[in-house]
This record gives sequence, C-alpha cells and structure tokens, in this order.
Amino acid sequence: MRVLFVLALWVGLATSSAAEEVTTATLDNGLEVVVIEDHRAPVVVHMLWYRAGSADEPVGSSGVAHFLEHLLFKATDTLASGEFSDIVAANGGSDNAFTSYDYTGYFQRVAADRLPLMMRMEADRMNNLRLTEEDIVTERGVILEERNQRVENSPNALAREQMRAAQYLNHRYGVPIIGWKHEMETLDMADALAFYDLYYSPNNAVLVVAGDVEPDEVIALAREHYGPIPAEPELPERVRSQEPPQTAERRMIFEDARVSQPYLTRSYIAPERDSGAQEKAAALTYLAELLGGSPFTSALGVALQFDSQLAVYTSAYYGGQSLDDTTFGLTVVPADGVTLQEAEAAMDDAISEFLSEGIDPDQLERLRTQLRAGEIYARDNVQGLARRYGAALTQGLTVEDVQAWPDILQAVTEEDILAVAREVLDPDRSVTGWVVPSREVLQ
Repeated sequence: MRVLFVLALWVGLATSSAAEEVTTATLDNGLEVVVIEDHRAPVVVHMLWYRAGSADEPVGSSGVAHFLEHLLFKATDTLASGEFSDIVAANGGSDNAFTSYDYTGYFQRVAADRLPLMMRMEADRMNNLRLTEEDIVTERGVILEERNQRVENSPNALAREQMRAAQYLNHRYGVPIIGWKHEMETLDMADALAFYDLYYSPNNAVLVVAGDVEPDEVIALAREHYGPIPAEPELPERVRSQEPPQTAERRMIFEDARVSQPYLTRSYIAPERDSGAQEKAAALTYLAELLGGSPFTSALGVALQFDSQLAVYTSAYYGGQSLDDTTFGLTVVPADGVTLQEAEAAMDDAISEFLSEGIDPDQLERLRTQLRAGEIYARDNVQGLARRYGAALTQGLTVEDVQAWPDILQAVTEEDILAVAREVLDPDRSVTGWVVPSREVLQ
C-alpha cells in the first residue's frame, strides 16, 4: 500500500502541474493586462501593480511610495475620501494595498459580476486623485505612527534596518520601505504628487485579474476603463544605482535593552531570479531549506540544536524574487550559557561540513517533492496566483518565467546547489550582526 500511495502522489502531482490558464494583452497606452482563469467559484481578484516601489524614490524622500499608497484612498474627481473602500465593502468585497522595494499594488476581492465597478474606480484613482493639505498632514501622522509601532517599538526590526543599511551601501534596498523617520517627517504635497504624476501611469502598470472571468471580456473592460488614460511620456528608464563589489566582510553589534534573547544573524549578497536565467535562484531556494529549514533535518538544525545543543533556534532564508541583487540570510539563537562567538563558530563549522560532505540524496528528493507539491497547492489560492504574477512582472520576470519556475525547481541537482553555495556563502560578501540587550553579555 505504501508503494501504491507514493505512486499515486506522484501521478497526482504530474497531472496537476499544467500551467495556469493565462491570457495577456497590452493596451495602446502601455498598460499590461494579465488574466488568470479560475472558474471554481464566482469570485474575482482585481489587482493593479505599479513598477514603482521604495527603491525608486528620489534621494531624500524615503517613504514617499508608501505614503502615496495611503493617500490613494483619499478623494478623486468622483469619489469622496474613504468612499472607495466603503463601496467595496458595500458590495461584499475586501480591498487593500501594499508597498515593496520594487512595486506598489492595490487589490479588491469581490463577486465576479462586480469587476466592472472595481475597474472604473481603480482607473479613476490612477489619474484623478485629489489631495488636500489636511490629507497630507493626517496621513503623514499615520505613517509615522506605523513606523513607531512596527519599527521603533521592535528592536528586531531596528536591527534588520541596520543590517540592510550595512549590506547595501549604494543601492536603495538599504533604505527602509517605510522610510527613515527624519525624511518621513518632511514629506509634503509636492513629494506625493511628483511621485504620483510620474509613476502612476498606464505604461508603468500591470493589471492582473484572476478568478471566474473570460479573458476577452476582461480585456474589453480594461480598454473601456483604463484605455482612455494617456501614457506618461516622461516615464524614465528603470535604472538604479548598483552596489560596488563587496570585498570585505562587515560586522555590527546592535544593542537594545528590549532584546529578550541575544542572537546572531548574517546576510550575504545573492543573485535574484532573472528572466530566462532562474537556475541559480532555484538552487538557492533548495540551499535555504537544506541549511535552515526543518530543525530535524537541516544542516544547522541538526548540528546546533540537536547534536551539540548550542542553539535553541536556527533558520535560513532566501528571497529570490527581486529586481536587483537580493540576500541570503542565516539566524542562530544560542542556548543559555552559549556565547554568540561560540554559536557563530559552530554555525561556520556546520556550513563548512555541509559544503565538504555534500547532500543526502534522499533528503534532496524529499525537498524536491515538497517544493513541487507547494507549487501545485499554491494554485488553489486565486489571490496568491494574482500576486505571484503581479510581483513577477514588476520585478523583471515574464509570464513564461513564472510558468517555467516549477520545472526549473525540479531540475536542480546537488552540484547546482553546492556550486551556488560556494559562490554566495563567501565571508567577504557578508554582514554579520550580533543583537544583544547589552554589550555586557559579550564580556
């Protein structure tokens, strides 16, 4: 029965691995339209993504992308302030927005027959936002309070900020998405409107509609509602300042009395998923699981949490979807009585042993199955699908790249993983941070 079950699992995964039904079009004004069909429920997710995130902000105006995200829920030519979300709720739906380094997105999840209304309202605020000085003052206070709650009140968040600032000396990824507090305090109407007028344009946007829809109807609706909005002729080429080669390891000690448990964290500059060349990113996805996934099977978990009991927690992280170079990270929380120096030495020894001994073939196959299953199960979430395509298309990937990703993951070999591990896990490309309540714990 065990053999039959395993066979059935693989057959199920194989038959479920077909790519999503995706249709694309580009309007005359440059708006990209992506339609993902999913007819299992009469629901639709309408997402509008802008290729403008915090890393695209002017120097000195950090936080303006996120600030504008808040302001887009104010008045337009046809809607009163706050009315957008009220109408979505009155129609039984939900809406929200988000800002990242590489994009800003707005979405609504509603019954499929409400799609025309969502398009009309979203197109309206793409071009017809009407702000007041009161809006600026109010929302500036809101984002500053958000920073207080999420960052200033969290020593771990403050430590992460310092780590990224140390990792990225020249690239805007070293600036917090929410912004530096002293620059957020000076954001004004001119900052918000300059960003809005330049970047909130159809030729800088991707419309993703996923759910119980017909592609031809969606594209026709997009032409009706978004088509009349003119393209931005002054939209700049998306070029950012790049990092110089890192040739020396960097270290920091972050001290905050609110830290409850000292820990160490390390990040390395790592390649992102590039269009047509996602193989290294796929190998790094495996590497993160092999080094710091399950504590029962990962290299750091077995060596530090079980064999030596030097740590109570270990992890590894790789965020491959990024427009520019990203990071590969490690974290270790030492056990009581274990110094950060001892924990770091044990972490380095475990990495060296992993590189020298290679990868257990059975463990690699288990991970391969888990990743394949995860890719398939992700298709059950229509909002997650829409987000997957929107994020990819605003971070330099294509629909074809998204659909090729599961097969690229399956093709990763032990040699691929070890090669990229030796390339990325270079001390001279790293930042190591010790996060402590007091420097006295280091003595």
